[in-house]
Amino acid sequence: MKGKIAIIGDGESILVFKAVGVSPFPVKDAAEAEKILTDIAKSYKIIFVTDDIAEKIDDKIRKYTEKSYPIIVSIPSKTGSNGYGEKNLTDAMEKALGINIFSANGK
Repeated sequence: MKGKIAIIGDGESILVFKAVGVSPFPVKDAAEAEKILTDIAKSYKIIFVTDDIAEKIDDKIRKYTEKSYPIIVSIPSKTGSNGYGEKNLTDAMEKALGINIFSANGK
């Protein structure tokens, strides 16, 4: 599992990652994404998932949040961000720090 990185998402959004050594796993729907995530979770340290797919398989992704690996990171797809990744980052920071550092009043 030494440093292997993967990406799950629609083919057009993820193909460019292959050029930098990231293993692309194109999917058509949430069911296929869940199956691939389960299959590769033991052999990859970092798994990027496009926002649109990640939002649909949120329950499956959350099962991995208590484990050290894999680290699952949501990134925008070719259509841009839907806010899923930003919300998760905000929630994690608030949990770790006790406040929302992105909010003007900390709430």
